[in-house]
Amino acid sequence: MTRTPFVEILASAKAASLTTGAIEVGRLASGMTVDIPYVIAKGAKPGRCLWLNGQVHGDEINGIVAALDFVRGLDLSQLSGSVVVSSTANPLAFDGRRKKAPQDDIDLDQSFPGSAAGLSSERMARIFFEASGAADVLVNLHTMGAAFDAAPYAVYKVHPNGRVTEPELLRLVAPFAPAVACRMSVAGGTGELPGNLAGALDYQCLDRGQIAFMIELGGGGRLAREHVAQGISGFDGLARRLGLLPETAVGPSTLRQVTKRRHVTCGEGGIFRVHAAPTQIVPAGQMLGEIMDLHGVTRERVTLPIDALVIGIRRDPVVHFGDRVAFVAEAWSDIQV
Repeated sequence: MTRTPFVEILASAKAASLTTGAIEVGRLASGMTVDIPYVIAKGAKPGRCLWLNGQVHGDEINGIVAALDFVRGLDLSQLSGSVVVSSTANPLAFDGRRKKAPQDDIDLDQSFPGSAAGLSSERMARIFFEASGAADVLVNLHTMGAAFDAAPYAVYKVHPNGRVTEPELLRLVAPFAPAVACRMSVAGGTGELPGNLAGALDYQCLDRGQIAFMIELGGGGRLAREHVAQGISGFDGLARRLGLLPETAVGPSTLRQVTKRRHVTCGEGGIFRVHAAPTQIVPAGQMLGEIMDLHGVTRERVTLPIDALVIGIRRDPVVHFGDRVAFVAEAWSDIQV
């Protein structure tokens, strides 16, 4: 299958115009093609390329809508450079209304830079990664899983090659006014999700020298108007900080930086009754929630031995033993950006 390099597609787009298209990534057994759709907003003046990837996980919706609303609301006469929106990098998972593609059940955001000879998700990752090399800056959009509530927050990784600095990343996430900005380690055994965290799209972009970070726009599996609006405001501020739009004062001057976070799991099954909310600081020993069995008996009071800042809390009340019920920060501080 021959594909036009995306850098050529971007270069050929007309100034002060919107271009839509799709990158073909494969074909299903029925013969239907699987495509990654894109929108290119080309400014009237030359400049950098900002790439907004709406999702890599198929049930995380807010980023898709926020990115599309932003790009279609741009005044192209005022735009210097270009904004590219890939509404989904994982059309198989999106169609399946689930986090991972049903064809291989692989986490796409642990699969970059991908493999041209791999499984379906690995092939999609490779094709998308090659195309996104046209960008100067890439925002990898997510939400928390559908079982959780969360306020929008940022996640960034620091690559050892040092080509993109931590202060630069913090300055660029600030326009999103995130509840917290989490410095995420890609090392195993850190309390983060298991798996190949270095295979994340934003980390692999950092590896090749691009500016890249994640924005988590609330919870998954649903569309939240206020979180979409916060995403649009963040894109606008980011574009101004990058010089794509006329500069104005954007974003807070301080961020709440999280340097250690973890999942909280339960030991009992039943119905989880929430006692905490996103952004709340829960003192040591105070309940995050309690688990009631189907006789109405409280089986577990979920607490922590330290103060914790709630990043996400479970909204799906049905839990089994070992389920995640919260995602919390264990170490944080307010910093100037």
